[in-house]
Amino acid sequence: MANSSGSSLLAGIYAGLTNTYSYLASTNPNGVTLDSINEARTDATKINLVNQSFASYLQTNFNNIDKDGDGIISSAEMTNLTNQMSTQGLTKAELTQLYASGTSGLSTSTMENIMNHFDEMDTNHDGRITSAEISAYSVDASKQKKQDEMRLQAASNMSVFYGSEDSSTDTYSILSYKYKDATDS
Repeated sequence: MANSSGSSLLAGIYAGLTNTYSYLASTNPNGVTLDSINEARTDATKINLVNQSFASYLQTNFNNIDKDGDGIISSAEMTNLTNQMSTQGLTKAELTQLYASGTSGLSTSTMENIMNHFDEMDTNHDGRITSAEISAYSVDASKQKKQDEMRLQAASNMSVFYGSEDSSTDTYSILSYKYKDATDS
């Protein structure tokens, strides 16, 4: 697992959504419409100015984000979305869709680890993982790794009693020989 806390792992996703929203809302002080998202995703002059994956997420989830149904995602609705994601977590599908942008700050190995251990991280079994759950899993995984290393080290230290593999004479024989010499005199 990554050395970062869960909150920093997901912060790139929240920032990406917020930045994409901010760009899209810059032309309309009331917020973002479905038409403005569509235009940013299809207009050749704007297509490179907006993160397409985050815009796709806003477009796909437009009706769920637009809570009052007025056809505009307001600043307050966007803030509610990111706050909800931050406190309630992300589903596997949301995480995958948002990670696909490539600007989330998550490395491929970190994302694979999260997806491979999603169910283990989701300790309350609500189908979502939060930053806190990611952090707790990371700490537990690090603790388990250290315990395993200690067990392995303790087991390998036992080899002192049996001599080294490159020696034709083992330690026990040498000790017995010296003990015998000491008792013979």
